[in-house]
Amino acid sequence: MKAVVTRERGSNDSLVEWLPDDATVKEVPLTTTRYFNADEVLTTLRASEFFGAYRALVVTSARTALYVSLARTALGEGATVVSVGSATARALESDDVEVDVVGDAGAEDLASQISEGPVLLLGAASMRPELATALQSRGLSVTTLTCYETVPVVLSDNEVNELREGDVVFIGAPSAWLVAKAFVANDAWVVVPGATTGTVVRRDHARVIEGWGVSLREHLRAL
Repeated sequence: MKAVVTRERGSNDSLVEWLPDDATVKEVPLTTTRYFNADEVLTTLRASEFFGAYRALVVTSARTALYVSLARTALGEGATVVSVGSATARALESDDVEVDVVGDAGAEDLASQISEGPVLLLGAASMRPELATALQSRGLSVTTLTCYETVPVVLSDNEVNELREGDVVFIGAPSAWLVAKAFVANDAWVVVPGATTGTVVRRDHARVIEGWGVSLREHLRAL
């Protein structure tokens, strides 16, 4: 089995641990991250009409963990901290941030667990709209605070070939799939962390496995 891990360099170790021992692993980063200046993010946050009164903070990515301490200054007393995905929750907990809700089943299911607004969404410049839309449909005010942007990488010919030859390709976000989809073989398995990325990948590709974790090893062995 040839597996291709595609997160930024230094972020793929946990994925490799979940692969069968006989897997051949290639690393092909598909995106890179440009983080926004913290002072500029804080200035934007303080200009919000709900500063100091947000009832929920939704952290949509582990990459935004650096900015959570800023975002918490905008919360009202007793506000709920919500994590999109277990990887994000782990990043927050490692920074001693207590997470009240962890959502892994998609935007609409997560929205149903947020009972009060206004809501502050912390994430990327290309943040997907489903969660904000679901919350707003219930009458909750939503503010999005962007902290970083994901920039696609221009692949070398060798990297393109690695993707084409992969039996299993890990895709961590919709932005990564936009780079990879033209090169992933139809019979390859694409492994995604959860429902949001899974929905995007399935528009172009039939063989998708949702869920990153230790159970993935046995799943891949059975293929």
